[in-house]
Amino acid sequence: MIGDDYNLQPDPFGLLEAARVLVDQGFKVLPYCTDDLVLCQRLREAGCQALMPWGAPIGTGRGLMNRYALRTLRERLDVPLIIDAGLGAPSQAAEAMEMGFDGVLLNTAVARARRPAQMARAFARAIEAGREAFRAGLMEQRQTASPSTPTLGQPFWHTKP
Repeated sequence: MIGDDYNLQPDPFGLLEAARVLVDQGFKVLPYCTDDLVLCQRLREAGCQALMPWGAPIGTGRGLMNRYALRTLRERLDVPLIIDAGLGAPSQAAEAMEMGFDGVLLNTAVARARRPAQMARAFARAIEAGREAFRAGLMEQRQTASPSTPTLGQPFWHTKP
């Protein structure tokens, strides 16, 4: 259900219609889709078993272009989410997993690497690290600095000369 031949963006209207038909016929549907929250909600309501939003257009290697939308999907949807398309570096896969995604689907980043087997291993390790970091619980980001060591009892810390 590709809607645009230039960036290979899925056709959201045709995708939703096709998903409904396929689910009604008993298929388990795992659609490749954009990161649009409303579309993903409708696909979930139609009975899709998992959703596969893009990180970026297929084959671009640009990574997670709309982190806000992807985080919103993870926060709002109770369905397996797999980043499908646009990843180019293992660090991008790790970030998706740190955000709580259930997996990544990729091809071009490995297929076009100078050493595909080595790149596949790098992605596997990054995915494992990202999942472990998510499960461990990433620290909350802050706007201001905060000392990571206690300051009480430190000599000369808050004294005037």
